[in-house]
Amino acid sequence: MAKLFIPREIAAGERRVAATPETVKKFIKAGLEVEVEAGAGEGSSILDARYSDAGATLVADATAAWSGADVVIKVAVPSVAEASKMKAGAVLVSFMAPHRNLDVVRKLADARITSLAMELVPRTTRAQTMDALSSQASIGGYKSVLIAAARLGKYFPLLMTAAGTVPPAKVVIMGAGVAGLQAVATAKRLGAVVEVSDVRAAAKEQVESLGGKFIELPMQESGEGTGGYAKEMSEEFLRKQREIVMQHLAKADVVICTALVPGGRRRSSSTTML
Repeated sequence: MAKLFIPREIAAGERRVAATPETVKKFIKAGLEVEVEAGAGEGSSILDARYSDAGATLVADATAAWSGADVVIKVAVPSVAEASKMKAGAVLVSFMAPHRNLDVVRKLADARITSLAMELVPRTTRAQTMDALSSQASIGGYKSVLIAAARLGKYFPLLMTAAGTVPPAKVVIMGAGVAGLQAVATAKRLGAVVEVSDVRAAAKEQVESLGGKFIELPMQESGEGTGGYAKEMSEEFLRKQREIVMQHLAKADVVICTALVPGGRRRSSSTTML
């Protein structure tokens, strides 16, 4: 029986876990022996007992579990030390960002370990059940708005008070992908005036359907790329875009950047303009 191991994430600030008790049950039903490192689910408020109840074996010695596993599933990119613990011929399923973690990739290759990078799964209809990016992008868009609202020194909504009127906050969102659209919806629910910039003309309808205003750009060339991403634009287009967007940024209280560049680092952040 193949053995699957779910380790506790060690990356700074990482609170996620690669599997829940519900998915553990599915692994066991598929014929896998599942081991979970003690405390793996603590950051996600999942107690060890729930994994035990689901049929997993809790292990305190992570080193032995790493070396004995046929399959390891995790969230964050493994460290070189973690990769060194895996046995030859094993399989690793995780976010990998291989272009930025060549030392880890080399270590895995030397040990003949098959690694499956979840962020590289094609974002197509057929592969939707394996789309590990969209759910995380949606959370990023949602949380970035909440963080900005908490830190901004004014209200998001329009308020009518006895002392006068408090104007709503102005939010500019860069990119109308999964994260950007979630940010639009969240900011609008909080009462902000929302503007969105995207090089894809098709994003306009989606932005407006959520109550946002689309920042019109010179669309002599299409920004539509493959797989739902935007493509790289000409320098002339980018120059005009900067000029137009800068006018809106200068009046904004909050700027949210959520665009994901294929092969790059996700920029899920919010900046309050105080």
